[in-house]
Amino acid sequence: MAQSSSIRVMLVDDHAVVRSGLRAFLMVFDDLELVGEAGSGREAVRLCEQVKPDVVLMDLVMPEMDGATATRMIRECCPEVQVIALTSFKEQELVQSALEAGAIGYLLKDVSAEKLADAIRSARIGRPTLAPEATQALIEASRMSSTSPQQLYNLTQREQEVLELMVEGLSNPEIAEQLVISRSTVKFHVSSILAKLGVSSRTEAVALALQQKLVD
Repeated sequence: MAQSSSIRVMLVDDHAVVRSGLRAFLMVFDDLELVGEAGSGREAVRLCEQVKPDVVLMDLVMPEMDGATATRMIRECCPEVQVIALTSFKEQELVQSALEAGAIGYLLKDVSAEKLADAIRSARIGRPTLAPEATQALIEASRMSSTSPQQLYNLTQREQEVLELMVEGLSNPEIAEQLVISRSTVKFHVSSILAKLGVSSRTEAVALALQQKLVD
């Protein structure tokens, strides 16, 4: 029986054999609990709202709705849910689209079971994990002048809005009122912003945002 402290994981992949392998992998670790499976991005968004996982392992290339779109929708409706892109592809465009959509990790399907488990644990506490190939793709992208500071920190549009209001000095309740969202949602966004910027306080986040010109 899963312990109450188990990390709730949902699998999203259009290949049943891949889901079967991931299901077997999750059973090996006592602190990981499978709470749902989806065979498409559209199904993933619907199921995520029902089962409320802590972490989603998201395939990117799927029919109907791709993984990046599904990730963006999940992060909008369930901001407390972290998404790890788990794919066979390492193309720069896919890496960027997944991270811009709000994924906290990007791993290739040949990753070891231990590294994947560690990535899930890290995602649960807001720490990103990137495959070396994904990191290299981001480095190459950063060398291209078209990449903005916001993209380098992988802030979602909503996180960018929250950060701008933080810089203006607004409190969580004031941000919630301004954006017409709940205070708990603001709290999740602020925590995600701190994790992505690699800082431990709102003051540090504001200082970094001004230094790196993350806000207008």
